[in-house]
Amino acid sequence: MSRIGKKPITLPAKVSVTINNADVTVKGPKGELHLTMPPDMTVKQEGNELLVERPSDARQHRALHGLARALLANNVNGVSTGFRRTLKIEGVGYNGDLRGKDLVMKLGFSHEVIVNPPPGISFTTEDKGTTIHIDGVDKQLIGQVAANIRKLRPPEPYLGKGVRYSDEVIRRKAGKAGKAK
Repeated sequence: MSRIGKKPITLPAKVSVTINNADVTVKGPKGELHLTMPPDMTVKQEGNELLVERPSDARQHRALHGLARALLANNVNGVSTGFRRTLKIEGVGYNGDLRGKDLVMKLGFSHEVIVNPPPGISFTTEDKGTTIHIDGVDKQLIGQVAANIRKLRPPEPYLGKGVRYSDEVIRRKAGKAGKAK
């Protein structure tokens, strides 16, 4: 039995849900998200709670039950409170700055790297451009944008320079051993 799939999703105030067969639209103060439910999963609204139900106890249905409920819960949380992912930039001369909505980063290359935010994503910087916040309503999209930015200059293990997640721990390596005389 999927313990996650059986839990009901409580709808916060100001969040409305429209269910049209397999398409679920969630509207809230931060925006609107659409979700196509996995095959055979059904969504029912009872008062201010959403329930995801599966047709049988087949292995595939059990797997999709928890997934469908988690995706729907992420959409409800996204339109009500939003999501944020934070990146840290380490290194001498490495930083990020905003030009309009675009994120302009200096990462030790001979040129600046410009990152255009996809629709629904916004960037903010602090600490002289060494901390970047990625905000939005779609959790998957925020994670993908953060991974794409990190991929531009991943942290290296010797000096720790590069772009890393704020909660990521970099295992540092020792440099070359000195020459014995």
